Amino acid sequence: MPQISFFLGVIIRMFYRDHNPPHFHAVYGDFEGIIDIENNELIGGYLPLRILGIVREWTGLHQNELMDNWEKAKMQESLNDIAPLV
Repeated sequence: MPQISFFLGVIIRMFYRDHNPPHFHAVYGDFEGIIDIENNELIGGYLPLRILGIVREWTGLHQNELMDNWEKAKMQESLNDIAPLV
């Protein structure tokens, strides 16, 4: 599962040929949340509320890039790194 971004201790990863809806995995320490890209909401796992807020802010800024990577992942193409939240 390629890492596509890292910020404030959060690792953002996306699987190749993963199931719908379009989503990514956010890992923070022992926690992992699955974030729906289009709706920008937690659809699986758990993240502390403060971290979930940070991840949702980042997602809102990068939805188009995330969807581009989702399409690339479906085709097993190399994914692009996405800028961290600064």
